[in-house]
Amino acid sequence: MRTQQKTAIILANLGTPDKAEAGAVRRYLNEFLSDRRVVEGNGLRRLLWLAVLKGIILNVRPGRVAKAYASIWEDDSPMRKILNQQVSELKLVLQECFADSAPEVYSAMTYGQPGLSHLLPELAKNGYSQLLIVPLYPQYSATTTAPIYDQVAKFQMAQREVMDIRIVKSYYDHPAYIKALAGSIRDFREQHGSADKLMLSYHGIPKEYADKGDPYPQQCHRTSELLADALGLNENDWITTFQSRFGPKEWLQPYTDKTLEKLPGQGVKNIQVACPAFSADCLETLEEIAIENRDVFKEAGGDAYAYIPALNASAGFITLLAELVAEQAGDWVQER
Repeated sequence: MRTQQKTAIILANLGTPDKAEAGAVRRYLNEFLSDRRVVEGNGLRRLLWLAVLKGIILNVRPGRVAKAYASIWEDDSPMRKILNQQVSELKLVLQECFADSAPEVYSAMTYGQPGLSHLLPELAKNGYSQLLIVPLYPQYSATTTAPIYDQVAKFQMAQREVMDIRIVKSYYDHPAYIKALAGSIRDFREQHGSADKLMLSYHGIPKEYADKGDPYPQQCHRTSELLADALGLNENDWITTFQSRFGPKEWLQPYTDKTLEKLPGQGVKNIQVACPAFSADCLETLEEIAIENRDVFKEAGGDAYAYIPALNASAGFITLLAELVAEQAGDWVQER
């Protein structure tokens, strides 16, 4: 008989500051923007970036970003609160599915707290030998999902007996994910009505990264196509755009804000925006998309603008997570 092994599921998101204060934001941005996966470059390019980061960005941006966080902050960061809700809801579903063999579920962040790099050795110390990590990024990118692989590799290199760790690389075209997105948009439209156009806005990456082989833009466009098909939308009913560019380089286009400036002049006066790349509402969706870009659209002549919330801890998203666990770790929990 096979020896019983302890299994855990880790839901991992990007990260968030500990507080909506400049000091906490500075620490978070330093950790995030120092990652070579996020801002690529070697040699002199790397040194120049670190000089700009330490000498300018970390002195200028934290105060402004902290104010933005304060506008959406309650007793904690929205991302961390939603992540904890997702963990709690998934636990309940897994207990129903697997009863006594249900794996434990933990939350983790690539940057900030609770940190994945701190959680992995804790789980090893507590006797866990089988881990399934579910990055909460439907579309893979070297800027988001890959850093999780990096942290796992660094952890494993320090182990005499490595853990059995599996990582869900992406789920941009998973039927349960598309179903959850479509259901969320249908529910929103049942309450608020439809719009002239549905904008599907994804976090952007530098075009250079895509040119080097990052599959992220192709996966975003595939998600949009599957979602539009599930909703029965015509070609003119929806558009894919990319948000949150940073710095002087060209990023993936079309840009969300620039598109919103043009649409009213093209007769699109009523728009709804969803962000399929985000599994939890955060600063980018609640402040940049829901507020800043609403103002951009209305100043350009738009009449009605609505942001459709992320999947968060909705039943459809928890169902997707449970299916991913069953698909990727079902042999672990069923063989006990």
